[in-house]
Amino acid sequence: MNVLTFSEDPVLFGTSILPATNHRLQFAVAARHRDNSEAENVLWEARAEDPTCLPVYFALYKFYANSKKLDRAERAAHLALAESSRQAGVCADWEKLSQDPQRGKLYASEAGLFYLFSLKALGFIKLRRQHWEEAGAILGHLARLDPEDRSGGSVVRGLATSVGVTLLEPGHDSD
Repeated sequence: MNVLTFSEDPVLFGTSILPATNHRLQFAVAARHRDNSEAENVLWEARAEDPTCLPVYFALYKFYANSKKLDRAERAAHLALAESSRQAGVCADWEKLSQDPQRGKLYASEAGLFYLFSLKALGFIKLRRQHWEEAGAILGHLARLDPEDRSGGSVVRGLATSVGVTLLEPGHDSD
């Protein structure tokens, strides 16, 4: 990683992030327009350095979505869901989790909330990839997992319905 004077205001990735990881993320944000490949490499270095740091996963799926590399954004969102579910102590499978009475546990931790935000991101990525049925199912499960709409999933659900995507009803079993 080269020395770089950050020309942009720093991005707040959270308070529980290691200084070295935060530096890598700041570098990647600043470098993304100058050298997309370098920014990508730095993001993966940050993940290797601290694979439990949830903001790294956010930076990865956001980076790929903004770069229109939606297959990679989807992969990063799945990694985010796996790590955040592990940290929150819930099932990573949103279909099973939406049927679990323990789903309310998602509101009890930062990792649980991050899971909801990452599921919303995955639904949005599926919409952008025009995977309508998968997007509808994910966003329907998100509605059940996040009845208070703390993730803002209603915005993505509104976008989905505006393009004709049928959403899985929140109380519907997907069997």
